[in-house]
Parts: sequence; structure tokens; C-alpha cells
Amino acid sequence: MFRKALLLCACLIPSAALAEWQEASSRHFVLYSNDKPERVRAFTTKLERFDKALRVQRGMPDAPISPETRLTVYVVDTIDDVQKLVPGQENVAGFYAPRAHPVAFVPRQSGTEKTDLNAQQILLHEYTHHFMLSNWTNAAFPAWFVEGFAEFNATAMFRDDGGITLGAAPQYRAFGVFNSDMLPMSRVLSPDPGRMSEEQTDVLYGRGWLLTHYLTFEPSRAGQLDAYIDAINAGKPVTEAKHQLKDVDKLDRVLDRYAEQSRLPARTLTGSALAVGETTVRALTPAEAAVMPARIRSAAGVGATQAQAVVVLARRLAAPYPQDAAAQNVLAEAEYDAGNYTAAEAAADRALATAPKSMHAMLYKGMALAATARTAKKTDAATWSAVRHWFLVANKVDTEDPLPLTLFYNSFGDADQPPTKNADAALLYAYALAPYDLGLRMQAGRVYLQQGNAVEARRAIVPLAYSAHGSGGDRIQQVLAMLDQKGSAAALTVLDKPDAPSDAKAGSASGKSASDGPAGPKKS
Repeated sequence: MFRKALLLCACLIPSAALAEWQEASSRHFVLYSNDKPERVRAFTTKLERFDKALRVQRGMPDAPISPETRLTVYVVDTIDDVQKLVPGQENVAGFYAPRAHPVAFVPRQSGTEKTDLNAQQILLHEYTHHFMLSNWTNAAFPAWFVEGFAEFNATAMFRDDGGITLGAAPQYRAFGVFNSDMLPMSRVLSPDPGRMSEEQTDVLYGRGWLLTHYLTFEPSRAGQLDAYIDAINAGKPVTEAKHQLKDVDKLDRVLDRYAEQSRLPARTLTGSALAVGETTVRALTPAEAAVMPARIRSAAGVGATQAQAVVVLARRLAAPYPQDAAAQNVLAEAEYDAGNYTAAEAAADRALATAPKSMHAMLYKGMALAATARTAKKTDAATWSAVRHWFLVANKVDTEDPLPLTLFYNSFGDADQPPTKNADAALLYAYALAPYDLGLRMQAGRVYLQQGNAVEARRAIVPLAYSAHGSGGDRIQQVLAMLDQKGSAAALTVLDKPDAPSDAKAGSASGKSASDGPAGPKKS
């Protein structure tokens, strides 16, 4: 996965400027970077133009979204800093976590040699994943296209006139593009390529990029990619759907010849076609900047051991700011992750005292109360009414934020109570707001199965069967087969088998976990 890279153009993320932490805010992004404000503004504006280019290239609309569902991007210094956020993932170069409040983590500094990974390519690859999950909400895509499409866009070249060129060749993928014998097209096109070595994974990415490029630009293949994807989403077996690509048995040789051309086609979109709105930038307050190391580590997701280290850090960093809402919100999250629910509630209370409309504080107040009640095995109405109060109040602050709705629904399971119709409706609306959250999508699928709504259940579940970064694809395929054969009740029985994999179960209460990333490019 992204073992080798060539710097095709100037790095989008500027070099470290030894400045102060900035927050950039735009239509689709919130970005945090320790850099000069003008560079952060230019960087975020480029991201907005990239989003616009994807929409223009693929004919996608741009519907309004909640501020909370914008992609939050944390820019850290180096790839080593990214890897520290995901222990055990030594090859990760950047990652994206598709949760209710989506986040991505990328390095500022990379690409020191021709064959190194470029920070620009990392971020554009990550954002393409988010764009796909956000806009093609009910479509299933095989792994080769998920990664091939991300690679296709990762090489975007930004022009001085504001235009963008899409389709540039990823020279860093030379190994994967030209070693098809290590992973022939018969495996590339399969719904599950199986266990792969790092070299074979490179080939999946490289041949995925090449096939995406070929089907996009080769006139004789017009319409074949759409027909192939449509067949998969119509429930046809991949063995049948792949024949929409024509001459599949010859495709490896065809692609080899295509790749050997001296110049491959690309598309340039003009600056006038990529006009975007304003990007605002502000320097973080001293308190916000002070707690940023703990905030980043919490946002990446922590396991039990990591949580204990992060809470120690958060306490130390937040201690000078007992009356600052931002600092106390970071502390509340760290205390909650560490299982210190009384301390988390106290920190949330301190944040609310100075920022009564803080969504983060409301949610962690409710989550801390829920965890305390769950631990004490309380099921009385008064206790859980007090818990849900905070999720309902948060929902009133932002009715388009999926997390309060999801937490409201989850509170019924925490209380060992059947969800009400209102709770079901809340969960389904949260899914509509954040279809990129795979755990939330699975929860919605279960609700639809419980309601006997086979059509909507299938729409929710189908993409999970082909998730490039998830697990449990075989189980989901079994659920879909049973849904088609015997209906919703039988499918629900298969889904709820005790040995169901994690992707076939509900998401975490907080909308984040240590296991929901990384989904993104890797580097050896």
C-alpha cells in the first residue's frame, strides 16, 4: 500500500513553519495545523477546489451538511507522528476514520526523495475515500475500485490558474502497475482478493488505478464501469458482473499495453469551473493549543492501554486552564476513554459552565452518565431520562449532527430497553446524515430488518459486503443472500449470530474507537 511514491508536483501541505496552531474552516473541512495562517488558508482552499473537481468530474451535487460532519483534518509533523497514533501499524502513512464525526490524520513533512510518499497524495487519497462514502451512499464498490479511484484522484495536479488536472500517472505505483503476475485480474476483480502480501497489495492498488484510468478515458470502454458497478449493486454475482467489462480473460494484457503508452490521457478542469467559498482561519487560543497533543491522540482513537497514557497527558495539559471550555472538553474525552466516568462528567460540567452550548460537553456529560448507569446496571426511567436529556439538548443545538441521534438510540440498548419508534427514527436519520460511518450503517440495516423493510435494509447493508477496509464481508454476503431468499426475519437471525464479526455489530457509543482506522495509504 503506497510503498513507493514520486513527487508529481509541489507538496500541498507546506513545510513546518514553527508558527502557532491554526484552525481553518470551510464548507467541507475543518483543519488544524501548526503553521502560518496564510499557508493554512491556501492549503484548505486547495482542498475545497479538489472537492469541487471531484464533483465536476463525476457530476455530483453538493448538498448542505452539518458543520459536525465536515472532515476534520489533523496535520502532524511527519509520517512517524502518524504511526505513533496507531501502534502496530508501522506502514501507515496517513489515515481516515469514517465515523459520525469523520477525521483524517496526515503528515506535513514527507516526500524527501523521489521514491517517498508525498503528503499531498496521502491527503487526497484519504479525502477521496470520504467523498465516495459520503456521495455514493447506497452503492457497493469492490476493493480494487475503492483504492483505484482514490489513487486516480491522489495524483491531482494544482495549476497556478486555479485549475486542477485529474488522471496524472502515479509513477510511485510502477511496481504495482507492471507486476500483474503477482495478482492477476481474476483476483483483482474478486469481491475478496484474500490474504495478500505487501507486494500483492501494491499490485491491487496499482492495477486498481490502471483499470480505473482505462475505463475512464478509453473511448471503446465507455459505460462499462457503470454497467459493472450497476450489476454488483443489482445483486448479481461478481463472476457475472465482471463480464460487463468485456474480454476479462484478456484484460491483464490489454492493461499492460495501455500502461506502456508514452503519454496517458488526463483531464484538466479550469479555475473558473472550480470556484469555491470562503475559508476562515483563526489562531487557537493558548488553552486550545496547549491541549492539542492530547486532543489529537484522543481523536485518533485509543485502546485501553493508550487511554491511560492519554488521560495523564490531558490532565497535565489542561491543569492550567480549569475554566476553559476547550481544555476541559479535551480532558472530559480523555477521562471518558480511560473509564473515569465521574471525572469525565466533572470536566464536562466545567466546560458547560463557561460554554453552555458546547456540543462536545453535552455529549460527554450524557455519555459519562450513561456509562455510570450502565456499570451500576440501572434501568429505572428517571436515570435514563437524565441521560437522554443531554442528547436531546445537543440535538436541539444542531439537528443535523448524527452523533446525538445515535447516542440517543444507543441509550436504550445501554439501559437494556427496547428502542422506541422515536429512537429508531433518530438512528435512521443519523444514518442518512452520516452514511460513511460503517458502524452506523450496520445499525441502520438492523433496524430496517427489524421493521421488515427489506428494500432499505439491502441498501444499507450492500456496501458493507465490499468494504475495502472492513471485516466480515462473508457474513454480510450471507445476510444478503438470506434476505433475498427468505426475507428480513431470516436475515436478522444470520446477522445476529453470536460469532458475528465486529463490522456486523453496532458502532461504539462515542462514535469512535481504536479500531475504526486506519483506512488509507501505507508506506513501507
